[in-house]
Amino acid sequence: MSSPSDSSSEGPGSEGPVPSDSTSVDGTSVDGKSATHEDNAPAADFGGSVNAIFAENAVAKITRTAVDALANNNPPTHYPEYVPQTGPRKGQYALRDADFWTCGFFPGSVYLVLERLIKFPHAVPSLPAASHDSIQTILESTAEAWDGPIRAMAGRTDTHDMAFIVMLSQRARYELYHDARAREAVVTAAYALHSRYNARVGAIRSWDKLDQNGVRIDSLDDDFLVIVDSMINLELLYYVAGLTGDAALATAATAHANTVMRSLFRNESADSSDKDKGGAMHMYSTFHVANFSPRTGALKETRTAQGYARDSTWARGQAWGILGFARTFARTRQPRFARAAAGLANYFLKRLDTAPACVEVAGCAGPRRGRYVPLWDFDAPVTEVDSGSGGEEANKNETENKCGPLRDSSAGIIAANGMLILSQALRGHGADAVLQKDLDADRYLQAAFAIVEDTLALSLARETAEFVPGSLTTEAAAGTTAETAAETTKTTVRDTHADRTFAAILKHATANANARDHDRYWNHGLVYADYYLLEFGNNLLRMGLV
Repeated sequence: MSSPSDSSSEGPGSEGPVPSDSTSVDGTSVDGKSATHEDNAPAADFGGSVNAIFAENAVAKITRTAVDALANNNPPTHYPEYVPQTGPRKGQYALRDADFWTCGFFPGSVYLVLERLIKFPHAVPSLPAASHDSIQTILESTAEAWDGPIRAMAGRTDTHDMAFIVMLSQRARYELYHDARAREAVVTAAYALHSRYNARVGAIRSWDKLDQNGVRIDSLDDDFLVIVDSMINLELLYYVAGLTGDAALATAATAHANTVMRSLFRNESADSSDKDKGGAMHMYSTFHVANFSPRTGALKETRTAQGYARDSTWARGQAWGILGFARTFARTRQPRFARAAAGLANYFLKRLDTAPACVEVAGCAGPRRGRYVPLWDFDAPVTEVDSGSGGEEANKNETENKCGPLRDSSAGIIAANGMLILSQALRGHGADAVLQKDLDADRYLQAAFAIVEDTLALSLARETAEFVPGSLTTEAAAGTTAETAAETTKTTVRDTHADRTFAAILKHATANANARDHDRYWNHGLVYADYYLLEFGNNLLRMGLV
């Protein structure tokens, strides 16, 4: 993610959303079953607790948006980003400029559904085989349209977000269809990202500037900004190093991970203990941003740009760290990265467990009653932005719809993916025996499921979608193109409850609630919350856990 003031930032641009979308509640019940293990092996089936990830609703919503968002936008110049929960645009995707850092998530979501249709048809809703073929045809035709601008951006050197922008869709396209264009785009994106590497700092420049009220850091000669989110983009370098044999890409990625550890981690171990295991458990919280001297590599300052305060722990930043270091450990097998991912995960879980009682919501059927849907920032006052502070429309809905203090469902889902990958990497690669009590693969697996189950219980949108029975046939899909898919999909996807539409799968995400930022928006559906929910399901399929 780039600077909150940049066109490729996490913060919205000038035509961003109304900043006060406030809380609504969807205490949708998802039956929970605890996983059981024998000889420390993962359970083969976690039952109905995560079934919503594989439900018809998810496939129908992605299919409908894949078509509808191309209306008057083909070839696309704007991509889906967020879905307001209140206000005049409630329930519909707001689109952002194609060069915004989130542009790759929706095409990536399309390919996650296509991966299921092609590789895991048993995990797709129980529709006739012809219907599967029709859905696949519609998604493939629209994917071609969404892909064009993505591939055209592969050579960008003005942003570090190249994995988010290019890799999510083009790696999947290359692996599913062996498309040479997709492979070229991924390779080009990796070298574009590598061009931002500074050997003195030992890192890739994340943002070119940070511009907020009272904060302006914008000298390319004197400043070198590195953010914790950057850990996610390292996968692009490792992947292309494997494709091309160019070890320099992987070397830069590993150096960057080391720099993030030494600059953005705060040791929280002194005040923590694991009562069940009788000893101190290592934990790390994170700053969001580090600023270095590009000339000397010296660390100049650290701060948090999108969280509550300069020294607070922004929940999504912590989650990016968990996922990024888990992947880095899986790639390098270096124990220090396992310890880093574990320490971040331990702290994340501690803050979930010790959050105020008000995070638990009456009527939430999740395993933790909503406790495992994290606050947007672990140190923000829970009354700063609550369920009644989002304006008149939000207040009208307050009695009926409550989800407690301000959350970020996307942070929880991202962290759950990291814990799932960490768990499997530990099983495959082993861990440092000295810290074995912290590196408990089973513990992280169970925590990942608890977070996802609780998120589905609290934040799964009640406004579901479905395919119209009997409307999907091979004949209906024959000859479908991006131009004709709109008419086809209008007849095949409908709201489960008439006139109750919410385009995203999840609610209660917070893109940016930092009071210093020029644009703030919260409590909405977010395209990357849905992406990582679908990714969690696909990871379970790839790992053979469902």
